[in-house]
Amino acid sequence: MAAAAQLLRGAARAARGPPALALAAPAGRRALGSAPPGMAAGRRGRRAALAAAGALGGLGLGLGLWRWQQAAMAAAEEDEKEEEELRQRFMAPPVSGLRELLRRRRRELRSRMELLIMETQGEVCRALAALDPGATFAVDTWERKEGGGGISCVLQDGEVFEKAGVNVSVVFGLLSEEAARQMRSRGKSLKAKDGKLPFCAMGVSSVIHPKNPHVPTMHFNYRYFEIEEADGTKQWWFGGGTDLTPTYLNEEDAVHFHKTLKEACDKHDLKLYPKYKKWCDDYFYIKHRGERRGIGGIFFDDVDSPSKEEVFQFVKSCAKAVVPCYIPIVKRHCHDSFTPDEKLWQQLRRGRYVEFNLVYDRGTKFGLLTPGSRIESILMSLPLTARWEYMHTPPESSKEAEILEVLRNPKDWVH
Repeated sequence: MAAAAQLLRGAARAARGPPALALAAPAGRRALGSAPPGMAAGRRGRRAALAAAGALGGLGLGLGLWRWQQAAMAAAEEDEKEEEELRQRFMAPPVSGLRELLRRRRRELRSRMELLIMETQGEVCRALAALDPGATFAVDTWERKEGGGGISCVLQDGEVFEKAGVNVSVVFGLLSEEAARQMRSRGKSLKAKDGKLPFCAMGVSSVIHPKNPHVPTMHFNYRYFEIEEADGTKQWWFGGGTDLTPTYLNEEDAVHFHKTLKEACDKHDLKLYPKYKKWCDDYFYIKHRGERRGIGGIFFDDVDSPSKEEVFQFVKSCAKAVVPCYIPIVKRHCHDSFTPDEKLWQQLRRGRYVEFNLVYDRGTKFGLLTPGSRIESILMSLPLTARWEYMHTPPESSKEAEILEVLRNPKDWVH
């Protein structure tokens, strides 16, 4: 029996494997589809567990231990299969370590959120790569010395996409006083201890700038934020959204985009789409131009009710709607012919995109104010090329004037 106990302990240790890394692999680059580094240890640990469990069968310890052996082998095989499937879907190892995320997900929603943003990144990158097979994503893993890190996936100068970025970040540490002031200005009551506010923020963010002016730019972002106050109380909230910025108006595209997002919202509450559609129109407003950045979509922030689980499920539905709301539009127009004048108009509209992101966007501001933030990833949203012309005004009744009218007076696309 002493030998059996020793084998049991060895099996348990082997099943757990080596301690999960707190950060991603060392900063580096790799192309889409190459194998993530540092993943063999988990498989070796599980195989050792199976071997130890199998040895128990030869000790004649009875039916109970035999059943334990079968259950341990089945569970280890299932865990290994799930890990392998996730590795194939992710663009790189998660910041918090895959084994650790799977171990904690049943008791920590933030672990499930990190798994969701990793899966969303992989899904979107593969959908984009399938449309632009001659291009590859550069995959950069990076670490933040103050805590956490991220994975930046960027494609540039493809045949379809001039610049497409899909980033994941998971950062933690102490909130800067300037960032805390911004949150207080939004109505957050934050009680710091000795001026310090521990926080954790994670999210997936993407901006896609196509070459063809008849293919719209698309942006999405889904994020989770957690702050621990002086008395140990944790405040949490979710934010995010998906929006479309066309150079030229195509009503069929606009209806498809908004209808897909509405269906994702309606699964949870019929009041969400109209509420978050209006929020999107109001948020992406370029005040100094008197126009919206695009034709909207959905946007929400600081959402902390009715419950953490219910909001998470809503965010998950929205993230899953990204590919079906956008990819069909790209397929429909990526080979459309266009003129030099239409390309010029695209460049001018991109200038408006830059103006909003640098002057008003809350996420850009927060990122730039966070100590140790990665500037390249934050400014990934900016287009590769843009243009500003003095006093440019399109002719009346032109297609350029048509999109401006919609940007100044948002439409209801689904009723």
